[in-house]
Parts: sequence; structure tokens; C-alpha cells
Amino acid sequence: MIVHIVMFKLKEENKAANLVMIRAVLEQLPKKIEELVSMEVGLNFAEGDRAFDLSLYSTFKTKEDLAIYASHKEHIKVVDFIKTVVTESKVVDYIR
Repeated sequence: MIVHIVMFKLKEENKAANLVMIRAVLEQLPKKIEELVSMEVGLNFAEGDRAFDLSLYSTFKTKEDLAIYASHKEHIKVVDFIKTVVTESKVVDYIR
């Protein structure tokens, strides 16, 4: 199983609305991309310099499935929106 984790820090402008929007569009992806086995989207409540605003935890059967997801048109649409509202993101991919 492949695990894909992404964390995002959002711009302060419209942050609350953008968090809701990002969560909503991400949570639609499992219905649109069959290679995506599972997805969990979390909104952070912790504060501090190290804190990020939103995390994404998703799983795939293979690295190839993750690559298909990454280049899928529905995923690209979401990424294009996210890029307009974030200041920073971090990713970790590993085999479970």
C-alpha cells in the first residue's frame, strides 16, 4: 500500500472559506479517480509556528496508481485551485 500525505498552509485572505472549499473538492476525488483507494482530509486546530492548516492522507495500491492520480485531470483541477490559496505545502510518500 502506498501512502501519500500532503500538508498545506493557507494564505490568511479568505482562509476559512478556502479551507472549506479545499476539503470539499478533495473529498470528491475518490468518486472520480478509481486508483485512489482512500482519502482523509483534516482541518488543523493546533496553533504555533510548526502548524499547517490542512492535511491530506490518501492511499493507493501501487506507485503507478499514485502517478495516475497525480496526473489525472480531476486532481490537476484541484491542485490548480489549491496553488492559488496556499503559501506552503509539504509531502511525504511511503510504502506501508
